Amino acid sequence: MSGNPHLTRLPPALYVVATPIGNLGDITLRALETLKQVDRVAAEDTRVSGLLLAHFNISRPLVSIREHNERMAADKVIAWIAAGEAVAYVSDAGTPAVSDPGARLVAAVREAGHAVVPIPGASAVTAALSAAGVASGAWLFHGFLPSKPGARRAQLQALAGLPCALVFYEAPHRIEETVADMAATLDSARQVTLARELTKKFESIVTMPLHAAPAWLAADPNHVRGEFVVIVHAPATEVAIDTEAMRVLGILQDALPPTLAAKLAAQITGRSKAELYKMSLALKPNAQDSK
Repeated sequence: MSGNPHLTRLPPALYVVATPIGNLGDITLRALETLKQVDRVAAEDTRVSGLLLAHFNISRPLVSIREHNERMAADKVIAWIAAGEAVAYVSDAGTPAVSDPGARLVAAVREAGHAVVPIPGASAVTAALSAAGVASGAWLFHGFLPSKPGARRAQLQALAGLPCALVFYEAPHRIEETVADMAATLDSARQVTLARELTKKFESIVTMPLHAAPAWLAADPNHVRGEFVVIVHAPATEVAIDTEAMRVLGILQDALPPTLAAKLAAQITGRSKAELYKMSLALKPNAQDSK
């Protein structure tokens, strides 16, 4: 075995270890102890992880597990664990298997009947959410959108009706076109938080209406530097009914029961049938639908 004889041996398992997303001070004591005690470390990029281990004076055998070799490398990891070894898995930054390689490795180890032990820590998703002031507790983590514009807009359209905050990752070279597509596809009045360079020297977290975000990004080259977490806040729960919808509803409800008046008004104006029905009852509280 390659384990350090001066440390307590860890049980054979895959240890999924979160590492800092920028500030090295964010590594946990448990992560350091785990990395010292495992028999070897599987890494997304051995060069990046090698620097991290060296910074904390940890010497462990490193093996590369990248997206293109993940299935083949998983067989090696399973064999090591079956032979009694404890294996850590780390991505380049943050929590592994969250929009990073690692999910297939974890699934393969579980399918082989071995334990998978999470060692929690830094995550760009939770770091951004904690500073964004998202009013609703409901949010959906989507990760990276497609790089091709048509596929990206189609995916945004599919997400547009969800009544929760939407959380994305984006790279600096695509952030402007992605946010422009968001403003064009989603309700541009929704708030958006742009969090970049989290935990690093030039960390920036700003919140503004989605329609204002493209201009903010274009205003300064520094605004588009670094990796981004983009949080599109949930749409407003109360949607005001515009004057035209009110006018149409007023005409129809004079001759029709509330349900039918709301249905036709919704078809004519494109507004919510449920909201129009509530307004119809509010305007004529004694009105009734025909039996």
